[in-house]
Amino acid sequence: MKVIPLAAESLARFGLPPTEAEWEALRRANDRISAYAARSSFVFVSHYHEDHFRSDPASYAGRRVLAKDPRRMIGGRQAGRADALWKALEGQARVESADGLQRREMDLELYVSPPLPHGVDGTPFGSVVGLTIVDPAERERFVFASDLQGPASPVAAAYLVQQRPTLLYLSGPVSYLEREVGRDAIERAIDHHHALRDARFAERFARLWETGRVVTAAAFLGLPDAPLESRRNSAWAATRKPPARAGEPRVTMPGRTARKFAKGGFRE
Repeated sequence: MKVIPLAAESLARFGLPPTEAEWEALRRANDRISAYAARSSFVFVSHYHEDHFRSDPASYAGRRVLAKDPRRMIGGRQAGRADALWKALEGQARVESADGLQRREMDLELYVSPPLPHGVDGTPFGSVVGLTIVDPAERERFVFASDLQGPASPVAAAYLVQQRPTLLYLSGPVSYLEREVGRDAIERAIDHHHALRDARFAERFARLWETGRVVTAAAFLGLPDAPLESRRNSAWAATRKPPARAGEPRVTMPGRTARKFAKGGFRE
């Protein structure tokens, strides 16, 4: 089984807009996703946060789509996005509720989890579903479980252990929000896994890297880590100037060209 991560990290953080380097990285990531989607037979949607699915039917047209059930353990804006996507795909793709699904496709077995917490138990961020792909001939079990944040939930952790993955793709604990969620929650999540939005991630998660079994998506591909989002504060700080003295004109952060996103990718 060959697994190729196409993109990682999200877009907005620290109350600052993305830097030009982040916009360029996003454009490249969108191009990769579009290229692979065009050759795919299946598309999996784990949940409806905007950095985890596309609303453009062209990304799914003619394919089988396994998507988080829009009526089960979902609410708020995610429910609205889910409803809009399913309606947009009517007549465009074969869409099925993924929650709890079990299926064999050619030589592979597919298992989708029940809804799992998007973070700690009782989180207001809703739930996600994870996907396990089993290749019996190769005795490989790949589990995709992004946005479980560690996992921070003991329920989610127990489910992942039950899946017995030989390769696990998992988002890390939200250590950059440690003041809000508490140190204990972060420590439990680190014991379960890892993260990249914290500028001190290399030191904060040292005990994970030292195991030799936990790596970033970039390292998995043999590339250097490029945690652009965690560097946003320092990147923008280099453009800031000290406040103007009395009688001098005020200096503001230099302007930037507004960017817009097409529903199926990136455009200027």
